[in-house]
Amino acid sequence: MESVDKIKVAVAVLLLLAGAVAYQFVPAVNGAARVGMLLASMLAAFAVFWVTALRRDFVDYARDAWKEAKKVVWPSKKETWQTTLVVFAFVGVLALFMLIVDKGLTWVFYELILGRK
Repeated sequence: MESVDKIKVAVAVLLLLAGAVAYQFVPAVNGAARVGMLLASMLAAFAVFWVTALRRDFVDYARDAWKEAKKVVWPSKKETWQTTLVVFAFVGVLALFMLIVDKGLTWVFYELILGRK
């Protein structure tokens, strides 16, 4: 990234921070004006960011990611439900196993070793 772009990104971040600070620490202004200041700072930050190379890189990345997402073979509804049911069944079996182990260890420690009931 060029130094000019770094400066632009820094300015955009500072604009966002200035808007957030103005929103928080200028309570004398009514609510609509505070929201307006925040939105104006966000819009100004977006405008500054829009002219950077980083924006172009991000747009290219997002476009490529969208193309790749279209290429993915997503599972059918039936496969999704079957997988979900298998996961729920496994969680149930694991919970039952953990309950049995917990009760067994409780019995061993409290009744056999410590003699409590």
